[in-house]
Amino acid sequence: MSNPDDHSPPRARIEDVAREAKVSIMSVSRAMRGVEGLSAQKRAEILKVARRLGYEPSSVAGSLAAANSTLIGVSVPTLNDDVFGEIFAGMRPVFSASGFQTVFDTTEYQLKREENWIERMIAWRPAGIVLSGVDHSKASRRKLINSGIPTLEIWDHADTPIDLCVGIDHYDAGRQAAAYLLSLGYTRPAYVGVEYQRDQRADKRLDGFQEGFEAAGHRLIAIERLEEAVSFEAGKQGVDQLFARLPVIPDVLYFLNDHMALGGLLECESRGLNVPDDIGIVGFNGLNINRVLAKPITTSITPRLNMGRTGASMLVARIRNAKTEPSLALPVTLFEGETTRTQAE
Repeated sequence: MSNPDDHSPPRARIEDVAREAKVSIMSVSRAMRGVEGLSAQKRAEILKVARRLGYEPSSVAGSLAAANSTLIGVSVPTLNDDVFGEIFAGMRPVFSASGFQTVFDTTEYQLKREENWIERMIAWRPAGIVLSGVDHSKASRRKLINSGIPTLEIWDHADTPIDLCVGIDHYDAGRQAAAYLLSLGYTRPAYVGVEYQRDQRADKRLDGFQEGFEAAGHRLIAIERLEEAVSFEAGKQGVDQLFARLPVIPDVLYFLNDHMALGGLLECESRGLNVPDDIGIVGFNGLNINRVLAKPITTSITPRLNMGRTGASMLVARIRNAKTEPSLALPVTLFEGETTRTQAE
């Protein structure tokens, strides 16, 4: 039986070293492993603090990390979407060629589901983690930073990511679409999308789109938000609801994505409206369906395959302690389809 008077001090943790040295847990992990990412002076300072506190890396954590050293966790909002399927199609060859395997989960655009998944993944100690977007709960960000696990945020862009980020500037994409439509003489735009904060990247695009028109002295005449999924049917429904409550018809409709834009296009034409003479239609993403349409939709082409390849390469480099850019914004190309005017009228 242990002596009740024997009160051994608690074992020092990596969090204690990080707090005392005024650095992140990731920095302590790098210092203890002797990998790149720290100056010689900073590494020496961290090691000095670790020795003073009596910190020793956990052999259990080390064995777990070794067991899952080829596992990469990937979180996406949904698998029923061409966007994330193509991004992963770009990632897969890079991960496979580098000897990594992936495990997937979907969040259905819910931060709490993402937070729970992140907690499970951290417990597994994977080699890396991939998240969709840059908008996460404070708890998720804190856990990931403290875990020291290489983390890639994909699809959206931030100058100060959790660790690594490669994506597009959605706000700028919205401004780009607005500038193009203004150059064609459109002045009465409307937007069709989903509920506010369901898709935060779409909200950023709408912000950019609105501000682009407002800077030119015009305002959106309506915003139609749906609870439905981003589908052909949702695009049709959005147009139905929009026209039912508006006294005037917009001269152009900006949709959350190409699928909704196609549904909206078909509904406008079924009502006897000529596209683009009576009304313009604009989508987003440049999905492959546009290649087979008799009337290609004006849209913004996003570099999904390249985004996946680039992001996967950056994450593999981080896992292997090689130097890589922490944040990269890829360009969005506006495609001039046949659903908008060809010149200002």
